Amino acid sequence: MKFSVNSLCPCGSLIKYKKCCKVFHDEIKSPATALELMKSRFSAFAFFRSDYIIKTTDKNNSDFTLDTLSWENDIKFFCKNTNFNKLEILDFIDGEVESFVKFKAHLFQNKKDISFIEKSRFLKKNSIWLYVDGEFFDI
Repeated sequence: MKFSVNSLCPCGSLIKYKKCCKVFHDEIKSPATALELMKSRFSAFAFFRSDYIIKTTDKNNSDFTLDTLSWENDIKFFCKNTNFNKLEILDFIDGEVESFVKFKAHLFQNKKDISFIEKSRFLKKNSIWLYVDGEFFDI
């Protein structure tokens, strides 16, 4: 599924992308909550915004690498070969410095359903939310 700035945002807000997650991707504003960060990261994948994924990933994440060119290429390859059909928020535990978002990402690659459920952990460092890691669940 291809998106444009006038498409409904992939995060599920029912708002056009240009008025929703694009403001985070373009650094016009920062996500105020881990939930906003989670949703904006999903949209970043749909819009091939590897720069945003890298910027919002904590250094303690297993994917984190200083080789950002290789990391960026891996993200873009994944994005190019994946349809981001829907994001479904299942639970949100809001904390001041640590938050959790459980979600179901409805994804397809070559018409194969690769959807998954994850409980993501986020930490707030220097007033900025970052994705740390996630626990996966069977669908």
